[in-house]
Parts: sequence; C-alpha cells; structure tokens
Amino acid sequence: MIPCVQGNRSLMQTTSRPVTSIAAPNVTWEPLPDDYILPDDPVDNLSQPLLAAVLREILELAGLVEPTMLIATNFGLCATVEDKTVVKAPDWLYAPDVEPLPENQTRRSYTPHLQGGAVSVVMEFISDTEGSEYSVKPHYPYGKWWFYERILRVPSYFIFWPESGRLEGYQLTGERYEPQKTDERDLYWVDSLGLFLGVWQGKKADRVGYWLRWWDTEGNMMPWGTERVAQVEQQAEQERQRAEQERERAERLAEKLRSLGVDVE
Repeated sequence: MIPCVQGNRSLMQTTSRPVTSIAAPNVTWEPLPDDYILPDDPVDNLSQPLLAAVLREILELAGLVEPTMLIATNFGLCATVEDKTVVKAPDWLYAPDVEPLPENQTRRSYTPHLQGGAVSVVMEFISDTEGSEYSVKPHYPYGKWWFYERILRVPSYFIFWPESGRLEGYQLTGERYEPQKTDERDLYWVDSLGLFLGVWQGKKADRVGYWLRWWDTEGNMMPWGTERVAQVEQQAEQERQRAEQERERAERLAEKLRSLGVDVE
C-alpha cells in the first residue's frame, strides 16, 4: 500500500461556465419548512459512504472533531433563493461552528447563517451519474457548482474520481471558484481544518482502490482505525522488546559482577 496522489490533470474539462455576468440571486436563510420532503436518492456508488466515513474517522481518532462541528455525508444544505427552498446534499461537508439542537431533536438539514456559521468545505465523489458536480445552472433548482459557489459561498470545493484517483480542488476567489494548486507532494491545503488533503491507494475493509486521506502539517499521513491499532500494537511490541533487552543486559551485568566476587544482592 503506497501513497498515490493524482495532480490537477485536465481541470474543468466538463465544466461549462456562463460567458455573461448574471446578477447575484436574492438569498435568505429561512428554516426548512416542516413539511418539506428532503430528497432520499439512493447512493449509486457503494464506495461513496466508505470514502466519506474514512475522512471523519481519521479526524475523530486525531481528536479534531468538536461538538460544535457538523461533519456529514449526503446531508442537506439549505437556502432560500428567490423565495424558493433549495437543498443540495454534498457527499461530504464540514461546517466548523453550528448551533446545538434542543435536547431530543434530530438535525435533518442545515441552513447556514441561521443554524450556525458558514460551511467551509464540500466534496463530491464522481458517480455513475457524473456531471452534476460541475453544473453551473444559474436558475432553479440550480447546479451544484453554482449553489456552492454563488449561493453558499463555500471556500473549498473538492471533486474526487474514485475510479481513477483524480482529485480536483477549487478555492473561492472573489466571486468564482479557481483551481487550487497542490504542494510538491500533490496535496491540497485545507485552511479551515489546518490539514492537507490527498489521495492514497490501498485497501480498507473489502475495498481496494483510491481513498481520500488527511496529512498533518508535518507531512505525516494520519491513520484510520485499523492503522492506529496496528501502530499501538507495534509500539507495545517495541516496548516489550526493549524491556526484554534491558532484562537480559541486567542479567549479563549481574553474572559478570558475580564472577568478580561482587555480591549483587
């Protein structure tokens, strides 16, 4: 299992950007109507939940997940645009500062600026119905790209191709997303998390392929659960071996002292 990072190759190949300037839509932040039926589309790629879960798992094991955060998968982000409720559910999202829910209530969606702060990161994993991740449709029900860029104003947008391992990063610059550059290791810096994001090739559970992983500021790839267990076991074995070596050294020293007539007791 080796790191495998795929650089910014052929960015925006399938994106069609509007050539004329379109007036900013009128956006308000209203509570989701109680009778609003959230989309319940089936996941058309069984790898998507695994890819998303690993990203959160790594953050949790590193102690980086706080109760004030919202980290979710296929979870509805809401806005009211031109008096119409618009909901999009990215494959992975991160909002650092959300308001707690009243006791015994379940969060069924999230409306930024009403239920907490802005969303900082969204990710989409290219699936069998690829194309919507690049949609800049500027009218209702709006394309995903347009919604994240022009309505929610999410600073970081990532599009991942699980089959090829290609990862594209976009940073909100002014009004528009611009391709984000990677560092010399082909990793993207995610400022809101203080971590790097990149691609790794290997196996977890029954899936062999490309995965999104986090790297810390020192360039270390952060472990997920099974790797953390293996690390702990390896450290324990190293400690056992050191203790055994110390015991053997002490016995050799005691034997040498006894041969010299020294009472080691």
